[in-house]
Amino acid sequence: MDPIESITIKKDSTFAMMLEAQRRGWQLFYMQQNDLFVENGVVFAQMTQIKVEDNPKHWFKIINKTTQPLHQLDCILMRKDPPFDMEYIYSTYLLELAEKRGTLIINRPESIRSANEKLFTALFPQCSPETLVSRDMQRIKDFHDQHQHIVVKPLDGMGGSMIFQIRQGDTNRNVILEAVTNHGQKTIMAQRFLPEYTAGDKRILLIDGEPFPYALARLPAKGEGRANLAAGASYKGVALSPRDKEICQQVAPILKKMGLVFVGLDVIGDYLTEINVTSPTCIRELDHLYSANIAGLLMDAIEVKLNN
Repeated sequence: MDPIESITIKKDSTFAMMLEAQRRGWQLFYMQQNDLFVENGVVFAQMTQIKVEDNPKHWFKIINKTTQPLHQLDCILMRKDPPFDMEYIYSTYLLELAEKRGTLIINRPESIRSANEKLFTALFPQCSPETLVSRDMQRIKDFHDQHQHIVVKPLDGMGGSMIFQIRQGDTNRNVILEAVTNHGQKTIMAQRFLPEYTAGDKRILLIDGEPFPYALARLPAKGEGRANLAAGASYKGVALSPRDKEICQQVAPILKKMGLVFVGLDVIGDYLTEINVTSPTCIRELDHLYSANIAGLLMDAIEVKLNN
């Protein structure tokens, strides 16, 4: 995960998972990317055994530090936030070495590499809005001319970073596309603009293919074109609609086959816009709204897999 001393526990899903694992009597070992290393074909890590407490002033305590092979652990949760850069990819390779020796990795490292969170939606065109993935600026302009109002975003961003709307007649179109594609050197995604985003960009959490029955609808701040919590959005809970459930049914079999156990779908209106597989969040908010224990559902699924 990212540095534990820097998290905001009231909204950190990884912290919710740690609290629940500890409640079950499981030992917690905390690692960052730079703690992993391979020696003579075996992947090791410097592991920090910790205890956690739901206390915003003092939320973790270091018990001890040890260096040992990763495969001596029963389960590892890969919860490092993007950027999804080469260092991230190297980390998945190292985790895969432990997986080959029997450790359960959530989510499966190979599948995290394969499932770009935006491009993954191309497997489900029946669920998604009209979409173009390209770095050809003229092709993107043609797509914009066709749909008149579009959203463009990089394939490796998170938290609303570098997401732009381009409206009909927008005089900034060229400069936006130059910036987001790095003058045609970087592949991006363009989607037809969905005005329903003002009613909430829904985050739906799936655990081993089963959706939690409520979504977190993230509502854009006044004057803001993005509905990301990191961009100042507010939120409310909503029950899953029949269309939401249909999208989950379409996506779930492939997620399960790929070993993507904890996944967050982003749905605007009736359309799937992203499939978050690296470090999906919103557990704490949904738990608070519905007196739920989503991390408990995840740990139940992990226990089943460990016992099979």
